[in-house]
Amino acid sequence: MSDFHRGRRLRGSAAMRELVRENEVRPQDLMMPYFVVDTDDVSFRKPIGSMPGQFQLSLQELDKQVTAAIKNGLRSVILFGIPKVKDPTGSQAYAADGIVQRAVRMLKTSHPSLLVCTDVCLCEYTSHGHCGLIQDEYVQNDQTIELLARTALSHVRAGADMVAPWT
Repeated sequence: MSDFHRGRRLRGSAAMRELVRENEVRPQDLMMPYFVVDTDDVSFRKPIGSMPGQFQLSLQELDKQVTAAIKNGLRSVILFGIPKVKDPTGSQAYAADGIVQRAVRMLKTSHPSLLVCTDVCLCEYTSHGHCGLIQDEYVQNDQTIELLARTALSHVRAGADMVAPWT
């Protein structure tokens, strides 16, 4: 047996564990992710295979889901958009009438106290699937930052309370 000692005095009781606990995750600390699709099918609801319990949703389905979740205590969401049309610059990410911008306006109108955060990454909006502009097979960081800033600004102008940083 080794001389290693596992101190357990800070785990001895529920009161002690609560006193010295570093973090507490509460429902009000979490954001529910929603994936909103630019589609003419108002009842569009497609399961996301790699994320059990998550769906790609039309605007109308998003509104239904969020309304039901608010009744169960939801306080904040983060929106990810899926455009109808993709192009090399991801222009629908920063379009004033883009899917996320429309979703933000809808949710803030229906639920003004809901905290709405948005994803500003371009990967879902570009035809090549990268998070930035591509030239000579490389992501062009400086030009990409300009588009990410335009995206963030368009989301805030639509009413987003917060934009998620891109990585």
